[in-house]
Amino acid sequence: MTLFPAIVALVIEQYRPLPVQGWVMAPLSRSFAFLDRQFNDGKYRHGIVAWLFGVAAPALLLAIGYLLLAASYPLAALLLAVATLYLTMGFRQFSHHFTNVQLALRAGELDRARALLAEWRGRSGDRLGSNEIARLAMEQALIECHRHVFAPLIWFSLFGPGGALFYRLALFAQRYWKDGPPEIGSTRFGQFSQRAFYLIDWLPLRLTAVAFAVTGDFEDAIFCWRTQAAGWPEPEQGILLASGAGAMGVRLGLPVQDSAYGVEDRPEMGLGDDADADFMQSAIGLAWRTLVLYLLVMALVWIAGWVN
Repeated sequence: MTLFPAIVALVIEQYRPLPVQGWVMAPLSRSFAFLDRQFNDGKYRHGIVAWLFGVAAPALLLAIGYLLLAASYPLAALLLAVATLYLTMGFRQFSHHFTNVQLALRAGELDRARALLAEWRGRSGDRLGSNEIARLAMEQALIECHRHVFAPLIWFSLFGPGGALFYRLALFAQRYWKDGPPEIGSTRFGQFSQRAFYLIDWLPLRLTAVAFAVTGDFEDAIFCWRTQAAGWPEPEQGILLASGAGAMGVRLGLPVQDSAYGVEDRPEMGLGDDADADFMQSAIGLAWRTLVLYLLVMALVWIAGWVN
């Protein structure tokens, strides 16, 4: 029963994009701010308690509710699954940023492309050239594809709606207690959320990297993964970027002009051509091919279960 809700949620999201800021980010920010006020005294164990209340408990309640509905009211369970995926998964939660940057580059509006990329990444880039903007946008897109589409879909396939919610709440907790106010990030309170998300994302991240390789240039993707990923400042992200860049035959990473620190030295990821506005279309193609692969695998699993 996992394939149909995933397809329905994706179709709805394409025609009715979710207002993420109002429906998801703002309520979550208020909830985690409340948890922070109640539990954050800088101690590791209190960070565990806050994480359990903010991440594990809602996901567990949803999983139990879904199982109860599935046993008595299958249609209500189906609607709950679709609604959960609509809130936790979707290309349109980030793709408009990528598309707007691409259109601005194609139109030669470099200042506008810089501003759009800065808004998306939350980091200024007023000295970036067109190729640097394209590289950074493609890097961000590969990461967001995994976090907003493929990883929630994997967790949903394994554990139902509770799994998808669990992943997205864990991601939010990791970001909130890592990138929040200094008094949050500078204490041991947020360390558990970082470690927990690493474990939660370990397998999905590698499955996404494999899927990139399968739907692109497999040999180059695996080669880049093995030889380049560990050199990235965040090695887990390096796996996605190296595999995705190798699959597309494009060079990502590389030094960029940082407005605050001058030239930011970054390792090369991938092989082949330099990224540009035209090459950004390759990232869109890779994302959709990967999604089709995931749906085909889900369909085969469903058919196998139905036959047995």
